[in-house]
Order: sequence, then structure tokens, then C-alpha cells
Amino acid sequence: MKNSFKLLLSFLLMSSSLFAFQEMENIEIEIIPVNKDVYMLQGAGGNIGILIGDDGIFMIDDQFPALSNKIKVKLESLSDQPVKYLVNSHHHGDHTGGNENFQEDGALIFAHENVRKRLKSDTTKTNGFPIVTFNDKMNLHINNNDIVVAHVHNAHTDGDALIYFPQSNVLHTGDTFFNGMFPFIDLKSGGSVAGDIEAAKTGLSLINENTNIIPGHGALSGYSDYKNYLNMLETIRDNVNRAISEGNSESEIIENETLTSEFYSDEEAKDFFITGKKIRKTFYDSLKK
Repeated sequence: MKNSFKLLLSFLLMSSSLFAFQEMENIEIEIIPVNKDVYMLQGAGGNIGILIGDDGIFMIDDQFPALSNKIKVKLESLSDQPVKYLVNSHHHGDHTGGNENFQEDGALIFAHENVRKRLKSDTTKTNGFPIVTFNDKMNLHINNNDIVVAHVHNAHTDGDALIYFPQSNVLHTGDTFFNGMFPFIDLKSGGSVAGDIEAAKTGLSLINENTNIIPGHGALSGYSDYKNYLNMLETIRDNVNRAISEGNSESEIIENETLTSEFYSDEEAKDFFITGKKIRKTFYDSLKK
């Protein structure tokens, strides 16, 4: 897990370099059975959700473009159907990088309207944009599942969606849930601490104690993992708010490990995508707005 996040950070920082491409060549895509006809794919970047059936493959997110062919090979081992439907949980490149490749193969891409807006703001791209967009909620009826795609406002970004398969009892949270690590709340893309907390509450309201959860990053999860994640968000929020009310400066809060050490020490989090100091700064910046 530590190495995968180091690789992700390297790719994000050097996405145009030969080094990053070569690193992608070394990535293996792993298939993890979830429940019934639902699978999780892990490689580099965000976790992919897959629902197979006679209607064609329904996919959530697609990682980086250099991994598309590897992903397609793995999908052939699950189904002889193509990817017909693709939902982007939000706009970040480790979740949407393969859009153009799958769209060229005929996939219809769905996402929140803000995802399309943010992807189209990249003037270097001419394809791979969502074709069907929504504002608050969308229902899809594919492969014997009445799929719920629900927008959660200003959480990880301003375009996040939770995707729930009720008949399979599986929830994909996108990056509104990072399992086993501190979250990345992208304030520059409309994310907020308050919104991320509300997203977790919304997700928990959709599911039950037997639900399997595909997080944006981290291992396959369950109800208790998700509740613990919400508790972490709320506790850190309360700790940072208290420090602010007591007159602590930004630098004092960033350096105060006790605000977050109940969950991960700075030493434990040193190789996380978001370290202890980074998460304390994120919470300070969001709560001070």
C-alpha cells in the first residue's frame, strides 16, 4: 500500500515523463471478488468497480490511460461483454485517465455535471468527456441492479458521486472514503471537511451492516470501517475547531500531532498520500473559511 501511494504521487507529479510511463508498465491489475457479479480492480490510482451481466460491463472509474489495455485484459477474464457503461466518481486523473480509451471502444460515460466541466477545462483534451451528466441523483437499471448514483456536495471535490448496487448490496464511494489512511480533501476543487463528513453520513444511510464497500483508495471495506472513517473525520474536525477557538495559529495546529494521533501517528502516516501535517493543514484551511 505504501509503495502504491508513492507511485501514485510520482505519476501525478510527473505524468508526462517517460519514467512515469515505465512505472505504469510495471503495474499489475488485481481482481478482487466483492459480491455476486460485482468486482473490484486494483492497480495504480483509484479502485475500479465492475458489475458484469448480459447488459454489458458497467464500470466505475478507469485509473490511468497507460493501464487501459491491462484493465481490458483482466475484464476479458470476467466477461465476454464490452464495457458499455462507465461512471466517473469525480474528475481526478487517477479515476478518469482511461476515459478516452474506453469511450473509443463504445462506453457511454456518466458523471456529475461538474466532472464534465472540470475535464473540459483541460484544453489539451478533446475526447473522453462524460456524455450523460446529472445534478443530484440518477438511477440506472443495468444487469439486474437498480443502480443509485448520488451526488454528495463539496466533499472530496465538487463533483463526487456515491454509486450503490442495491441488489448486490455494494457501495462504491469514490474518494469520499479512503480506507486505512487519512483522506485527501481537495479544497482547490471544491472539497470541504463539512462536505466529506456529510458524504460519509449519506453513504452510511444508503447501506446496512452487510454491505461491501469499495473505497476510492485502500482495501475492500465493510460497514464498521466506514463508520470508523466518519468518526475520524468528525473527531479531527472537533479537535482542530477546538484548537482554533483556543487561539492556536495555523503553524501550531499543523505541528500538533496530538490532534490526529488517535488515528495515525505522524510516523505511521509518513508514507501516506496525505501525511499528518497535510491533513491538519487541510482541516485548518477548510474550517477557517
